[in-house]
Amino acid sequence: MENIEIARQLDEVADLLEIQEANPFRVRAYRNAVRTIRELAAPLEKMVTEEADLTALPGIGKEMARHIGELVTAGAMGVLAELREAVPATLVQIMRVPGVGPKSARKLWKELGIEGVEELKEAAEQGRVAGLKGFGEKKQAQILAGIEQWRRHTARYRIDEAAEFVKPLLAHMRSLAQAERMEVAGSYRRRKETVGDIDILVLSSEPEPVMEHFLAFPAVADVLAAGDTRGSVILRSGLQVDLRIVPEESYGAALVYFTGSKEHNIRLRQRALDRGLSISEYGVFELPRDASTTAEAGAPASGEAREDGRWKAGREEADVYEAVDLPYILPELREDRGEIEAAEKGTLPELVALEDLRGDLQMHSTWSDGKNSVEEMLQGCVDRGYEYFAITDHSKALAMIDGLDREALERQLEEIEEVAARHPEIRILRSMEVDILADGALDLEDEMLEALDLVVISIHSMFNLPAGRQTERVLRALQHREVDVFAHPTARLINRRDPVSFDLEEVLSCAAEHRVAVELNANPHRLDLKDTHLTLAKRLGVKVVISTDAHRVVDLDLMSYGVEQARRAWLEPEDVLNTLSRDDFLAYIGLG
Repeated sequence: MENIEIARQLDEVADLLEIQEANPFRVRAYRNAVRTIRELAAPLEKMVTEEADLTALPGIGKEMARHIGELVTAGAMGVLAELREAVPATLVQIMRVPGVGPKSARKLWKELGIEGVEELKEAAEQGRVAGLKGFGEKKQAQILAGIEQWRRHTARYRIDEAAEFVKPLLAHMRSLAQAERMEVAGSYRRRKETVGDIDILVLSSEPEPVMEHFLAFPAVADVLAAGDTRGSVILRSGLQVDLRIVPEESYGAALVYFTGSKEHNIRLRQRALDRGLSISEYGVFELPRDASTTAEAGAPASGEAREDGRWKAGREEADVYEAVDLPYILPELREDRGEIEAAEKGTLPELVALEDLRGDLQMHSTWSDGKNSVEEMLQGCVDRGYEYFAITDHSKALAMIDGLDREALERQLEEIEEVAARHPEIRILRSMEVDILADGALDLEDEMLEALDLVVISIHSMFNLPAGRQTERVLRALQHREVDVFAHPTARLINRRDPVSFDLEEVLSCAAEHRVAVELNANPHRLDLKDTHLTLAKRLGVKVVISTDAHRVVDLDLMSYGVEQARRAWLEPEDVLNTLSRDDFLAYIGLG
């Protein structure tokens, strides 16, 4: 059983327990376990088989380890079966509807017999929901609107999609003089690969015209809320955007609060409590002398606490961190993955930046499925200040997109030599994206592999092989003496195709042993490897290559998405192979 399946089942247990109004600490234990599993690179199935101590993993106690063992060995979990008998599993879906929490879902089920979203919609349209105590006409209308919203938001938006939708809104807002400062917060600012919605923070001493301007944006399809300082809309794209308007003294604190992550903020609030302070979206406040310092760190400060306590900081984010004796922590790192401890010790990484990159090591030309010629791609790389780049058209296994056989590759190499002779300002690397065949062999003769400057390998077929066979396939390919880079290793397509299943730790260990770099494919459809996988690669000593996989010149600009993903993984310039200068890179791959 794959990690993702284990995580889903444990998540369902948490949902059903919440509907049952179970002990919140028990629910939280399942949520914490799910978070750990979703970020775990090593296969739990292998760990159970090898009798590894699962309780060594964060958030995994003895009970959770027992559940995981049960799932791996029996394919099912007794506690989930019992809960499904007691509570209809479809109620979990109802909880996903905005405005319907676990208590509401339970009431709808117990009093109206509603077990699914369609039944809820029908009951609301018939007016039966309004008749329930605590609901009413307004709540019923909110539920109907929530159902439509839920239908539009069953999938998260890729970061590039969100960027496309939010850019014109930001331009619209920045045209208003009363919007003095503005920032997109939330997971978008942390540069996660997908986002569920957008949070925009605006500093203004005149909230009314700012809110009016926000609601007047032409692409607004529906207004969900419009208060004095808070508004929420649905764009025509279906993306929800929430606006917060804050005064100057709260802007930095609000930016920390709304950027998140939730786990990072909980840690900050606990540090504040330990120092007799309270952090909220409004600022950092000194707690009254008689206030309890044992308050729950996860709870936002109340209005009363803010009035009683003396304001200490909050204008800038750095001031908030300084108040709890920490240096400023970059948004990409705020996931509670050790950044607080690193900040305290002064060991935060010097993250790789876009300007550190000296070359792009995967792109395609008209020789296969690219839209621009070799020379046009070269000029695009020159325009971006690169010192070297690789043309990596596909091998013959991808015949449907004109993959190159030996004869075609020989002709292409001749053209590359001609183009290179005209452009001494940049080094063209003779390369190819060579398919890994079903048995792990490479889709190109050894003689031709030896003729290339850089050999990039990847998976484009047989995605559903069992994990064991897929692992063997990849390991054989990595051990070929000519291989330099393993491209988009898990072959995932975000929101479209799940990653292939293989033992990632074993694969990365093999790559380290054979001095093969792994690619961080910067195309936002892929962003493969993901951040937690890259963190593991760094720990195992595997070099990373950030490449765009460009199929046209404009795609070379996708590099920024890859760099953002690398930063989330704590990668520094020395972890990324294509930050090396031309001479150093050529020496590294044996061409010096």
